Amino acid sequence: MAEKQEEPSNTQNGEPENAEEGEEKKKKLKREDLPPFEIVTGERLPAIFFKFQFRNVEYSSGRNKTFLCYVLETQGKESVTSRGYLEDEHAAAHAEMAFFNTILPKCESSLRYNVTWYVSSSPCVTCADRITETLKKNKNLRLTIMVGRLFMWEEPEMQAALKKMKSAGCKLRIMKPQDFEYVWQNFVEQEEGEEAKAFVPWEDIQENFQYYEEKLAEILQ
Repeated sequence: MAEKQEEPSNTQNGEPENAEEGEEKKKKLKREDLPPFEIVTGERLPAIFFKFQFRNVEYSSGRNKTFLCYVLETQGKESVTSRGYLEDEHAAAHAEMAFFNTILPKCESSLRYNVTWYVSSSPCVTCADRITETLKKNKNLRLTIMVGRLFMWEEPEMQAALKKMKSAGCKLRIMKPQDFEYVWQNFVEQEEGEEAKAFVPWEDIQENFQYYEEKLAEILQ
């Protein structure tokens, strides 16, 4: 990327001619420093996204995003709990990477972190490796990942990456029907002015849970 040439300006002692000009330059610099990927964050995701993206089908055609709902408990002198969700466009960074880059960029050694993710699918190889490295470096971080379905689980490289995550201390679980209901109640938008709608499980939710649970057990044995 070519360097931008600075426009000449009349300044004294490094200060811009006026405050407005200085503020504009700061804003422009901040925009240019933003990472080159799109990550959406929030507290609750639209119901239509949940019903499609989290569905634990065997074949995930069209489901090319990762939705990650998180509960972060920070334990120190006072315990603090935060929650929210991330979604990605599968561009340069996935939701798992975004969590470590934006939600929990640094683990303080004096604190303990208990993190639970509810994710539409298990991480790709690159994200799994990042998770493994992060857990190895931060012994005060505990991570449990609840996944709706397994991503490319038949690939040997993917299986090896999931095993490394387990060895690093990550608890990887398949979401049960009760877990989908928990996400529905705590992370999905409800219509304003209406009573919260009850979670309606899809027809094959239990069978698909059992299918993926068996596959994960075979991989991690």
